[in-house]
Amino acid sequence: MPPVFRFAPSPNGYLHLGHAYSALLNADLAQRSDGQMLLRIEDIDPARCRPEFEAAIYQDLGWLGIIWQQPVRRQSEHLADYRAALDRLRGLGLVYPSFESRAEIAKLVAEREADGAWPRDPDGAPLYPGTAKQLPESERTRLTGQGVPYALRLDMAAAVARAGELAWTEQGEGPLSERGRIHARPEAWGDVILARKETPTSYHLSVVIDDALQGVSEVVRGHDLFHATSVHVLLQHLLGLRQPVYRHHRLIADDAGHKLSKSTRATGLRELRAAGVTPADIRRRVGLSQDRLS
Repeated sequence: MPPVFRFAPSPNGYLHLGHAYSALLNADLAQRSDGQMLLRIEDIDPARCRPEFEAAIYQDLGWLGIIWQQPVRRQSEHLADYRAALDRLRGLGLVYPSFESRAEIAKLVAEREADGAWPRDPDGAPLYPGTAKQLPESERTRLTGQGVPYALRLDMAAAVARAGELAWTEQGEGPLSERGRIHARPEAWGDVILARKETPTSYHLSVVIDDALQGVSEVVRGHDLFHATSVHVLLQHLLGLRQPVYRHHRLIADDAGHKLSKSTRATGLRELRAAGVTPADIRRRVGLSQDRLS
């Protein structure tokens, strides 16, 4: 089977140089290995995703000379797939609802930090500090019946106990230049959110379902997602999904050395194109050769 690569942007802003690097690298690797290049639109956030941003993604990638397989998978059209996966995890007793608001969680974290440092995940966010996992089923039923907003969380301790030791194959470079077989540490993330009342999936859940259903064999993405791979391989194991090979690449930074943002107009592909920058210029700026086989 030929390898399958994918580029999966969210239509919540215009693409920048960092997106161009990731998309071009995926396309180059697919070409070099006679593989397939997929495009996926990760549009599960209706509050931020807009049609004009999605249209711009197609325009920008086409301008870069990237060709992808059809049809494009749009996450908003496949919510039933995520619900089914969530139901399977529920059936394993690994999912529970938490009802605290963001403000209430922040207050709980502050209270716990008054007694010392509270653990944080690899991205620097505090781990979930609540006690919703201990709520009796009758109380959960009462709160959901009243329409109280909730987040569905993975019982990380139970999930890790069920899965045991996990690892993934890394062909790129993590933040500390890790390569080879990487020991997964999903417990570092605490009880991650898998869905919310108003949104039947999260990034962690949808990305592993999409990759599996699309037959993605090579996940090439920025090393800011290196540590999150621990959660993804855990979910793959729990759901019986094939684990792809991972290749985390360097991030393209601005002149100050900061990670690029969709709000950084100076590195936006639309702005650069309007200023007369060519696709070949883009390849040079992100450090890729002109033969598309870097």
